[in-house]
Amino acid sequence: MIKLLYRIYQLFIAAPLCLLATLITAVAVIVGCSLGDGHFWGYYPGRLWSRFIIRVLFLPVTVEGREHLEKDQSYVFVSNHQGAFDIFLIYGFLGRNFKWMMKHQLRNMPLVGKACEAAHHIFVDKRGASRIRQTYEQARQTLRDGMSLVVFPEGARTFTGHMGQFRRGAFMLADELQLPVCPLTINGSFNVKPRTKDRYWVFWHPLRLTIHAPIHPVGHGAENIKHAEEESYRVIMQDLVSEYQGYVENPDQ
Repeated sequence: MIKLLYRIYQLFIAAPLCLLATLITAVAVIVGCSLGDGHFWGYYPGRLWSRFIIRVLFLPVTVEGREHLEKDQSYVFVSNHQGAFDIFLIYGFLGRNFKWMMKHQLRNMPLVGKACEAAHHIFVDKRGASRIRQTYEQARQTLRDGMSLVVFPEGARTFTGHMGQFRRGAFMLADELQLPVCPLTINGSFNVKPRTKDRYWVFWHPLRLTIHAPIHPVGHGAENIKHAEEESYRVIMQDLVSEYQGYVENPDQ
């Protein structure tokens, strides 16, 4: 009965409110970034939008580890990718201004793609060597400007709740600019919106974001990249609930 009532609430109340909030946020970002501070308008409307969507769906959120972050330090944040609600959880509750690295296909989403472009989020385009170079040069410039990045190094949402492989791009950027890598563990997002189940509905489940201690460079080059990648994978995996512990191959990678 509760599940049925929650679905009726989603259909007639939450969905229209979320759609309206998305439209307002996208317009605010596009207009704000064209007229004013892109770092402000590229982050704060999205943060409010994410928190609104989480709250309107009554999803409880726990955040741990904010004390690990230094105020004026840029980070390369790397996170497991459990599902669509990873976006809302990180955007709304990380508490840090940043730019996303996201799939280039998201550029085609009505209004949202334009808003992400206006906010100077980074579209990862692997359709040719020149586009790959352009993607990483934009990421480098973002980090040089003192902004942080958030990357899903798996590159794709999980089908099972388990982690797949990490790609090295984020760790190579961190090594090149000698920046700390900060691992993030997301729990609950897969339960809220599984990739392979009932695509139109949200399932009530608590969400937890863990901000781990940053991994500082231990040198420069291949060994530092390997250290940051392996240590990030280890600490993120270690903090997953037992149900999703262990590597499972992701065919979408």
